[in-house]
Amino acid sequence: MSDLSGTSHDETLARIWDALHNVYDPELGVNVVDLGLVYGVELDDAGSVTITMTLTTPGCPMHESLGRGVGSALSVVPGVTGGEINLVWDPPWTPSMMTESGRKELGFWE
Repeated sequence: MSDLSGTSHDETLARIWDALHNVYDPELGVNVVDLGLVYGVELDDAGSVTITMTLTTPGCPMHESLGRGVGSALSVVPGVTGGEINLVWDPPWTPSMMTESGRKELGFWE
């Protein structure tokens, strides 16, 4: 993981969100943020990140792949020293949680 290199807490959080946009669900081809899978990001003063997220279904076969993708994406963010994924099932994911961009990528039109 990267060391703190003079970036502010808010800048680091913004970079974390940017990095998460580069983690794609391999089955759907849409990033985890636009899919609405990321419920929250917390960053403590030591640079440790807690990502609260879900999967499209509890039995999602991409669980490990997505976890590795998140870890890899965060490993290059300046100021991040470590972290964990808090996988939750409440609230359950629904397609309504996708961003407009995510819905368009999957062909959902409102």
